[in-house]
Amino acid sequence: MSKSVYFEDLEIGDRLDFGPVSVSRDEIMAFAAEFDAQPFHLSDEAAAGTHFGSLSASGWHTTALFMKMFVAKMQAAGHQDASLGAMGIDELRWLRPVRPGDTLRGTSEVVEKKASRSRPEMGIVKSRVTVLNQRDEPVLTMMPITMFRTRPN
Repeated sequence: MSKSVYFEDLEIGDRLDFGPVSVSRDEIMAFAAEFDAQPFHLSDEAAAGTHFGSLSASGWHTTALFMKMFVAKMQAAGHQDASLGAMGIDELRWLRPVRPGDTLRGTSEVVEKKASRSRPEMGIVKSRVTVLNQRDEPVLTMMPITMFRTRPN
């Protein structure tokens, strides 16, 4: 395990690369059946008559795959010990469909940080996230706003 990374250790411009993860047809349909049962996420036939043309993952599935990759990297990099969760996400965009067989990876870059005025035990970090497919095409972008523990005294 890496040494713990606290709010004070993070700098504007710090990058964290994460992934890869591949997505299968069965995973796309299982996620959609439980969480986003729109027809174009459930079958090629239903998707054929839409702008998707064929089966595509739910944007929420793509976002969940980001989280899976990101948390694994955070744990490996020692960031998870100081993570206190997120306050929200700005500018979430699903830029292109994720298809069966796609392999995703991404990067997160710190773009803003500030100490909490009311909670001295934490700071707020805003990052720019981009998730790419195997063709280096962006499929998702967003700006998570997260809370990080400050270094214990």
